[in-house]
Amino acid sequence: MRGASSAKWVAMAAVVALAATACGGGNSDSDSGNDGPVDKSGKVVFDNGEPQKPLQPANTMESYGSAVIRSLFQGLVDYEPGTGKIVKENAESVTTKDNKLWTIKLKKGWKFHNGETVTSKSYVDAWNWAAATKNNQQNSSWFADIKGYEDVHPEKGDAKSDKMSGLKVVDDTTFTIELVSPVPYYEYKLGYEVFSPLPSGFFQDPKGYGQKPVGNGPYKFVKWDHNKQIEVETFPGYQGSNKAKNGGVIFKNYSQPEAAYKDLVSDNVDVIRQVPPNDLPNYKSDLGDRAIDQDYSAIQTINPAFYNTQFKDIDVKVIQGLSMAIDRETITKTVLQGTRVPATGWVAKDVLGYQADACGEFCKFDPAKAKDLIKQGGGVPKNAIKIQYNADGGHKEWVDAVCGSIRKSVGVECVGDSKADFQADLEARDNKQVKSMYRSGWVLDYPFNGNFLRDLYGTGVAGNKGAFSDKKFDDLVKKADNAKTLEESAKEYNLAEQQLKNTFPAIPLWYYKVNSGYSKNVSNVKFNQKGDPILTDITVKQK
Repeated sequence: MRGASSAKWVAMAAVVALAATACGGGNSDSDSGNDGPVDKSGKVVFDNGEPQKPLQPANTMESYGSAVIRSLFQGLVDYEPGTGKIVKENAESVTTKDNKLWTIKLKKGWKFHNGETVTSKSYVDAWNWAAATKNNQQNSSWFADIKGYEDVHPEKGDAKSDKMSGLKVVDDTTFTIELVSPVPYYEYKLGYEVFSPLPSGFFQDPKGYGQKPVGNGPYKFVKWDHNKQIEVETFPGYQGSNKAKNGGVIFKNYSQPEAAYKDLVSDNVDVIRQVPPNDLPNYKSDLGDRAIDQDYSAIQTINPAFYNTQFKDIDVKVIQGLSMAIDRETITKTVLQGTRVPATGWVAKDVLGYQADACGEFCKFDPAKAKDLIKQGGGVPKNAIKIQYNADGGHKEWVDAVCGSIRKSVGVECVGDSKADFQADLEARDNKQVKSMYRSGWVLDYPFNGNFLRDLYGTGVAGNKGAFSDKKFDDLVKKADNAKTLEESAKEYNLAEQQLKNTFPAIPLWYYKVNSGYSKNVSNVKFNQKGDPILTDITVKQK
C-alpha cells in the first residue's frame, strides 16, 4: 500500500487472495517442468500497463509499476510463497528486544546492478530520501513509524532536518531502526518494496534513475519504451534465494484486457494478469490445463470521497444503506462468473488477523433495510452517485451491475464514471477530483490485517485517498501498534476493524481471485499471495 502492497492499488477487476497457507498454483501438468528442453535465455512476456510514476520504490503505489519494481529490487525480507512466513533475503538477521529498537545485519556480497556494494548506508540514505517532504514521494508515510520522521516530513512548514534520528549506520553491514513507539509486526512491513536500498548515484540524479533504475534484484533494467513495454534481463550477480530461471521479462502494455487475452490464446503473450469478465465463461476451455484459478489476498471496495460536498459530513446511515442495497451474491455468481467471493469485512482473507463477518448486517443484501437507513440518514444528496473506475481494467461490467442493484433496491440513481486508463484513474484520486465514489482494489503489502486497516483508513496515510478521518479508529490503531506481541496486535486490529462499521470509509464488495493463464511457450507458472505471477520461477521452452 499500492501503500498502497503497499501496498498497492489493483488495476484489474479480477484477481484472488491467496491463503497464507495455500498458494494454489495452476492445475497444469506442465508445472512439473518436465515438458521439454528449457531456453534459459528466453524472456517471459507479461501483460502489464504503463506505470503511473517514475520507477522509484517509494513513489510506486499501483500494480503496474510495482510489478517492475519488484523485479529490479530486493529488500531485507520477503514472504514465503504458500505460507506468508518471513524469509530473510538481503538481511542476515532482524532482531529486537522491545519492538521499538530494531537491529538489521546484512548479508555480505550483495551488489547493485552497477557493481556497487549494497551496504547499511544504501538503506539508510534511501529511506531518509524517501521520507523527506521535498522529494515528494507518495509512499513517504511508510516511514512515519521511525523516530525523527516529523523532522524530515512535518505536517506544515519547513523540514528541520534531512535525516531521521531513528536511523543509525553502525558499520557497512549493520544499522539500527528506532521507532517512535513499539510496533510488534515491523519486520513484516520491511518486506514491502518501499524499503528497498538505492545506489549512491541515485541521489545525484533521482529523475534519471526513475527512468533507468539501478536495483539489486533478480533482474536488471534494459529499457522503457513508454506506453509500449519495459524490458528487464537476468542479473547474474544476484545473491537472493529467488534467482531467475529465465533470461528476463518483457512487461508489455495493454490498454484493454480483452486484447491481452486474445494474445494469450494465440501465444503472443505468456502470462496475463487477469482474464477479463467477458472471457471468464470460456477461459478454462480455451486454455485447458494452462488456466489458473486460485485465491489471493486482495479486496474490492467502493469508497466515498469524503472531501467532496456529497459525502462531507454525511450521516453514516446513508453509506450503510447503500452497502445493503448491493446484491453481492448475485453479482459475483453472474457477472463475475463465480470468480469472487462476497466480502464480509474490510480485511482480505488469509492474512494474519483476518476475521469473518466484521461488517455484519451492513454487508448483507436487504433492500428494505437499505431504503430505511438511507431515509433515516437524510438521503443521498441529489439522490444520485457515480462510481469512478479505470476503463482498461475490466471493471465496467460489475460497476454497471452494482449501480443497477442500487437503483432497483433504493431508487438512488447510479452510473459509472469511466477514466481512460489506470493512470488517469489514479491521478484523479491523487488530485482529489473524484466526483462521488471510486472503486478501490487493494492487495496486501504484507500479510497482516493492519495493512488493510491502518494503511488505508488511518488519518493522513498514503493509501487513504478518500480523506477519511476518525479519531477513535486512529486511537484503536495506535493501541494495536503498541501491543506487546504480533498476535496481540492482530487482535487489537480486529477491534479497529469493528469500529469501521460505525463510520464506513469504504463499502466492501468481494475478495479477489486470480483467474489467469499462460501460453504454450512457458512452464512453471504460479501466482503468489499478492496475486502476482512468480516471474523468476517461470521457464521458457526452447523453440
